[in-house]
Amino acid sequence: MSAIEGSSVRLRDAVSITSGFALLSGVDLELTTSSLTVLVGANGAGKTSLLRLLAGLIGLSAGEGSVLGLDLATVDRRQLRRRVGWLGHEGSFYDDLSVEENLTFASRALGRPLEELTNVLERVELSGRRDTAAKQLSAGQRRRLGLAWLLLRRPELWLLDEPYASLDDEGRTFFDGLLGDVVARGATVVVSAHDPLRSARLRPRTLLMAGGRIVSES
Repeated sequence: MSAIEGSSVRLRDAVSITSGFALLSGVDLELTTSSLTVLVGANGAGKTSLLRLLAGLIGLSAGEGSVLGLDLATVDRRQLRRRVGWLGHEGSFYDDLSVEENLTFASRALGRPLEELTNVLERVELSGRRDTAAKQLSAGQRRRLGLAWLLLRRPELWLLDEPYASLDDEGRTFFDGLLGDVVARGATVVVSAHDPLRSARLRPRTLLMAGGRIVSES
């Protein structure tokens, strides 16, 4: 399945089955580069499963799909995961390491200059928490740490599972600003949420999911 020019994601009747259960039951989707898409729907609608398929964390059982020009039916999913940034509810951190130590470890693993850390910490507003252990961060601060890791990685496709959950207005404004910047720099961003985003700055494409498929768009 070849990718269309400017297309980051293409799915046609995509099905994903795990342990005999259909997580996705026929998804049609096309996403362009430099775009923000929000998946909304009730728990169990398939939002997280769709993000996991795009991240290479679960397989394509039937239908067709490509992500960043890579055919989901044949690609080595490790190759896909190197180009995609995934942020789940908790994030993958070393709880006993500080914010700075976690990002230093990530920078070295990615081959990024350590000088980038200061700018990234400022961008996610964690400069004042650089010596705080990850396990002592609030849920919102842990999400910011996850975003800092993604900023260091610079993925082409950002996949964020419920990043707005339990955030106050200040936290939502912060996320709006960062996602707007990421899209402006050319990345494709897909976010799951229970409700549509209400930001005046962001004008995302909003897709309603139910029963493992996309049922409407606004």
